[in-house]
Amino acid sequence: MIPYRVVKRVVDVAGAAGLIVAASPVIAVTAIAVRKNLGSPVLFTQERPGKDGLVFRMYKFRSMKSVDREAGLVSDKDRLTRFGSWLRSTSLDELPSLLNVLQGDMSFVGPRPLLVSYLERYSPEQARRHEVRPGITGLAQSSGRNHLNWEQRFQLDVKYVDSMSAALDLRILFRTLAAVLKRSGITADGEATMSEFTGSQKTDPDAVMVDTHESAT
Repeated sequence: MIPYRVVKRVVDVAGAAGLIVAASPVIAVTAIAVRKNLGSPVLFTQERPGKDGLVFRMYKFRSMKSVDREAGLVSDKDRLTRFGSWLRSTSLDELPSLLNVLQGDMSFVGPRPLLVSYLERYSPEQARRHEVRPGITGLAQSSGRNHLNWEQRFQLDVKYVDSMSAALDLRILFRTLAAVLKRSGITADGEATMSEFTGSQKTDPDAVMVDTHESAT
């Protein structure tokens, strides 16, 4: 029997290639809208750690203004415009990440790629999220998105690594679609996006348990 990881990669390549072609008009219109509302560059690129912690360059449509200390544009809250918020709520900003899937840096489903600086802040258990390719969406995103705290998100990331299957991937994709349509979980409470991960705190393991069936949006 062919291992699911091999099948998953084939599906990723075929799906990403097909979507890039099918969604090309949407991609073009979104690029024009970003250029009109936020200027250049249209794409946001940033180094992120992928499978085994190897760093790659991730692509997204830009949703924030550039940092401008003189204008007071420093924090995410200051830089995120109404258009940028809408772009994120629809997940259209993720379309360029299809290139990352096609290149093999990412998968459709897997733990979200975070900042390179977080690598040294993970506990050994949390670092297991890098045993698989990162995803455009994942178990955490389909179970509450940015409404989850970091401990909950990492717990779900590791759960995905241990439980990865075609059935789970399909469930995550359907639940992600539902969350996008409802535009739920876009930001963390009191944050424009998500607060910085500064390292794990000692907590009661039972306090961060998440029911991945009941918490879906």
